[in-house]
Amino acid sequence: MDCSFRFDTVVFRRTLESASRHEEMQQKTGLVEAIIVEIQDRDKIGGSYLHSDAICCTPELDKEKFCRVGEVIIRPNPDNPEWPKRIQTFFEGKNEETTMLPQLVSINKTGMYYLYFMFCDPQLKGLKITGRTVWRNPQGYLPGKMAPMMTFYGFMSLAYLALGLLWFIQFVRCWKDILQLHYHITAVIALGMCEMAFWYFEYANFNSTGTRPMGITIWAVTFTAVKKTVSRLLLLVVSMGYGIVLPTLGGITSRVAALGFIYFVASEALELVENLGNINDFSGKTRLFLVLPVAILDATFIIWIFSSLSRILEKLQLRRSMAKLELYRKFTNSLAVSVLISIAWIGYELYFNATDPLSELWQRAWIIPAFWNVLSYALLAIICILWSPSRNPTGFAYSEDAGEGADEEGLSLVGSAMKGTGDMVNMHIFPEDKRA
Repeated sequence: MDCSFRFDTVVFRRTLESASRHEEMQQKTGLVEAIIVEIQDRDKIGGSYLHSDAICCTPELDKEKFCRVGEVIIRPNPDNPEWPKRIQTFFEGKNEETTMLPQLVSINKTGMYYLYFMFCDPQLKGLKITGRTVWRNPQGYLPGKMAPMMTFYGFMSLAYLALGLLWFIQFVRCWKDILQLHYHITAVIALGMCEMAFWYFEYANFNSTGTRPMGITIWAVTFTAVKKTVSRLLLLVVSMGYGIVLPTLGGITSRVAALGFIYFVASEALELVENLGNINDFSGKTRLFLVLPVAILDATFIIWIFSSLSRILEKLQLRRSMAKLELYRKFTNSLAVSVLISIAWIGYELYFNATDPLSELWQRAWIIPAFWNVLSYALLAIICILWSPSRNPTGFAYSEDAGEGADEEGLSLVGSAMKGTGDMVNMHIFPEDKRA
């Protein structure tokens, strides 16, 4: 089955001034062209092959029979003379509106295609276009670069389900000795499971109906924002030594809570606009206004976490709490490695987007968002293995005596912070593009 492209009630409206320049009985008083081109053939639009910078046909080129005056210059693909595809719609007489005839275009070659509405008549300046177009692949309505994400989210949903079942079995076996840490890990597994499931159903619905289900999308975005926020807060408070070196956060509890709340609001707003907003409006100042707060808050988390870790390591060295010191060193190293991997991948994203502005490498675009989910899951799975429920955890509880025996509690509570690392590596300075 070929891919198909359909124009659905597309209406062109010109200005009253433009329409009044013509007579009522005149025919073809304005031309608008819909041009469909595969990204690899974009150089066939315009007169570059004629050593001309012109997009529209000039009288000189018309005399040489290269094109017709008033039309866009198109050089046919020798392997497929009908492409790039040109569909013409004319205004009649003094009419201000004209409707494009219903058209169904079949596409039998895999690729990234662009649709342009173009006109060469300067009198059509101010032209407005309303209506919609419908694109469909053989497997559904999802664009080609988004389709692999539906399969990916389905796989990740099953992966979280498997991890949750294994965790639940161990949780039940040791339920009498469960620590607060284990509830934190359980919550993250549940959030991840719901997040992946909602994204899968969102993509599946989009693929079958051609429209994005707002309700499911909002839930998926909210679970994503909550998961990011909880992971960062958990990572921060454990880095401060809460429950391991210090019994409470003291007077900074309100500041930590405020930072988490602000981050959730900023992250939720960014995700909502990216997934439900008009992609054409999400640019320039609007994009900067939403991305910048999240980037600043991410940087705040990173600086606060590593500065807290530095103080905790120094304090443990002075106390000679060797067990906790070794534990925090491993935790710091793991966090540093995660951040380095994140920075390296962000660099790759920037390079990918800079070298592929027109989505020529669209078949690989889905790997960028998928990477963060895989890395988060892998870290969470490792933590579940290392800090699984044990039948003898009470010896690791925090003690006011600060004895050496109490130091081992870090083995449990740092696990929850390490769990946070699974999402900490997802701290982008610049978010990836999700939708095509």
